Amino acid sequence: MQVPLSIVLYRRVLARPDALFPEQIDALRFEQQVRLLTRWFKLLPLSDAVRRLRERTLPGCAACICFENGYADNASVALPILQRYRVRATFFVASGFLDGGCMWKDAVIDVVRSAIGDRLNLTASGFATYDLACPLRRRAVIDMLIDTLGRLPHGERLERIRGMARSFAPTMMTSDEVLALHRSGMEIGAQTVSHPVLTSISNADARLEIANGRARLQEIIQAPVRLFAYPNGKPGQDFEMRHVRMLRSQGFDAAITSAHGAARHDTDPMLLPRFMPSERGAAGLLLRMACNLASTPA
Repeated sequence: MQVPLSIVLYRRVLARPDALFPEQIDALRFEQQVRLLTRWFKLLPLSDAVRRLRERTLPGCAACICFENGYADNASVALPILQRYRVRATFFVASGFLDGGCMWKDAVIDVVRSAIGDRLNLTASGFATYDLACPLRRRAVIDMLIDTLGRLPHGERLERIRGMARSFAPTMMTSDEVLALHRSGMEIGAQTVSHPVLTSISNADARLEIANGRARLQEIIQAPVRLFAYPNGKPGQDFEMRHVRMLRSQGFDAAITSAHGAARHDTDPMLLPRFMPSERGAAGLLLRMACNLASTPA
């Protein structure tokens, strides 16, 4: 009998609800979900779960909680909740954004959110002037800009974003916060330096992104980093088997993808699927997790 493993993946945990992004998980909803998960699942650190999956000693209803990218609210908001419920989670960090960094989508959000008045002129970045008279319009402009910029080559995208504002509000953790997570018993995993889609860069650059991102995190926590999360993470599109081989050659034990489904003992540990919660209610979350457990990673 194959005992499946659910890997529950979060990005941000906001201190309070965001009117522009009501779908994002806030502290209250996160605590509700952690309480539910601790009641119905056996929560394990990812490294232990992967080992026990391989050894076929995984307990029934096993699950892991993970975070990706390295947002500051992971340390300031999520960590105290995890500690309250005695849950050891894994945090995948893109090291190049530590200590005052901001990912490109967050930079776009900051430009629109912080715009004063009802009009936003982005003609200097190759866009137009937009109406921001209500929150719905601001959100629509954000979604349009992210969609458009996401289709551009990495260099062109950054150049156009730099033309939008001189500076952006930092959203990511500091090195000290990464160290605090480690010292509190949480696992630290790597997610490259600058979070590129690996298929969009050369093999040489991909190796450096993987190696240097991990090296920086090991320097901070003074401990091995053996877990990885692929940026974006769609198999065959955002990364390929050549990147899996890079991870193996560098000594990683396991890696998370963005494929849906649950892992089983015959799942390649470098191709672990995950589940991303979004429900407001307990019943919806449990139902979707049950469906996820029955699905084949895809």
